[in-house]
Amino acid sequence: MSEVTSLIAQCEDLDRKAVDHLDKELIKIRAGRANPAMLEGVRVDYYGSEVPLSQVSNINTPDARTIIVQPWEKKMIDPIEKAIMAANLGFNPSNNGEHVIISVPMLTEERRKELVKMAHREGENARVSIRGARQKAMEGIKKAQKDGLPEDAAKSAEGDVEKATGAWNKKVDALLAAKEKEILTV
Repeated sequence: MSEVTSLIAQCEDLDRKAVDHLDKELIKIRAGRANPAMLEGVRVDYYGSEVPLSQVSNINTPDARTIIVQPWEKKMIDPIEKAIMAANLGFNPSNNGEHVIISVPMLTEERRKELVKMAHREGENARVSIRGARQKAMEGIKKAQKDGLPEDAAKSAEGDVEKATGAWNKKVDALLAAKEKEILTV
């Protein structure tokens, strides 16, 4: 019986990881509002090694349309600007000698629709992961049943897996609905 409990816990863990990953990916999809997470993937050349932008500067959003990157060393301004341009995020950074300033442009209707599609693709990836975890748990339960697990215990375990899968899919739907609303709100 503990094997079945372990399978259900494993399934839950994989589902949680899929939803957490989805949450992180949705943060990266910009919704027209400035967000420091937009620069998360930017890597800067710092004395010959590539490091995340957050390790050489502070990143702030003073308002909904501006990101300010304040390097810890003034000579890092040019490499930071180049790294942001190279990241191909659609930003055109400028500097005032002390900060790198990024104005986040308004999104067009067409771009908003593209971003919603991107969000839905990420949501589908999460759903695929959740289905994979469900299938793995169900196969484990069937194997345990062949190895002597009573049928009623197997049915109960399958019901628990289905319930968990449904709950995680609802969380994916909620995350996607919130992101879609955020993207489409002008």
